[in-house]
Amino acid sequence: MFTNPPPDQIRSLLQEVKTIAVVGLSPRPDRPSHRVARGMQGFGYRIVPVRPAVAEVLGEKAYPKLSDIPHPVDLVDVFRAADQIDPIVDDCIALGIKRLWLQDGVINEQAAERARAAGITVVMDRCVWRDYLDFIP
Repeated sequence: MFTNPPPDQIRSLLQEVKTIAVVGLSPRPDRPSHRVARGMQGFGYRIVPVRPAVAEVLGEKAYPKLSDIPHPVDLVDVFRAADQIDPIVDDCIALGIKRLWLQDGVINEQAAERARAAGITVVMDRCVWRDYLDFIP
């Protein structure tokens, strides 16, 4: 059964990360993905929107897929349905991305275990913004 990393490892992850690719980042300010990404941007993280058919979100160029991003990312933060996680894990493995965060309500234990087996640190069913507020002084 999948378990999240302990709080000290989540804290370390949040301290090490600088660039966050947000899969499913909505351009609509009323959407949770937008609010969370804007909050993280306010804490100094570079946000890279990953969403087809959108040119820009939060002042950053958007990319249709993770593989289209021309620079490394430290963390992939996912706002997609649980049944859409497998291809994202495939992309993370292929691209050598070492950290994957599945937001509140995004639960796919099989995909999370597959990512973990490939050497990816996985946090599932938690909010990156809320954890930042809880863990970073």
